[in-house]
Amino acid sequence: MMDATPSPRLAEIRAAQREAMGRLGLLDRPWVILGGAPQPTMPDELLAGHARVDINNAGLAARQRGWGPADLTVRRPVESWSAFPDLETRALLWYNARPRWRQRWKLMRQRRAKIGALVSLSPDDREAINQALIGPEILGIGELGKPSTGIAALCYGLFLGVPEIVLAGFSFARAGHSYDALARPRMQIPEDRHALQRLRQDPRVATTEPELAADIGLRLWRPDGATPAGTG
Repeated sequence: MMDATPSPRLAEIRAAQREAMGRLGLLDRPWVILGGAPQPTMPDELLAGHARVDINNAGLAARQRGWGPADLTVRRPVESWSAFPDLETRALLWYNARPRWRQRWKLMRQRRAKIGALVSLSPDDREAINQALIGPEILGIGELGKPSTGIAALCYGLFLGVPEIVLAGFSFARAGHSYDALARPRMQIPEDRHALQRLRQDPRVATTEPELAADIGLRLWRPDGATPAGTG
């Protein structure tokens, strides 16, 4: 849980990002973050009531299931555009340290993509947010010492004060990704496990994935808001 008195730099980041998300109407809405794990669990009631936040190329799986464009796509700077050249999203949160004009120039070159508002955040600021939420000890965990883009998006939303964030398409047990058949191994599992163990007591955090709820102790999301016995 974040310190109640963040540093001046964190306070500055929070104010700027809250303003950006507020303009998009995403600050006071609950979110469902769609990760890339195969066979994501996404109840219709969740799609109807929550803003959908896609991670990297998870929008491909969303399109295959007829869910339409995301309200927000969160994308890392090194993610290849070749896998999803016709990305369509109402807004893009891009972890990118390059100047704003260079980011817009890069997006203009993606001629098949349909991207609404651009919100950028440097990778260094992303990691400052992560460490504020889950602690600096993450630096010594796993091979990279930082959580995945999906868990970073969870930290980002919590940092800004989003009222509820539900994780769908997140798994430590299922290999591969929902949007391709390459069966690639999942990365940053130790880092993500550490982060979720730190955040599981936050009442705003939930998941639709029963195996993840049982594994980590996260609240299992239900349409009626009830918490099943043995979770939460």
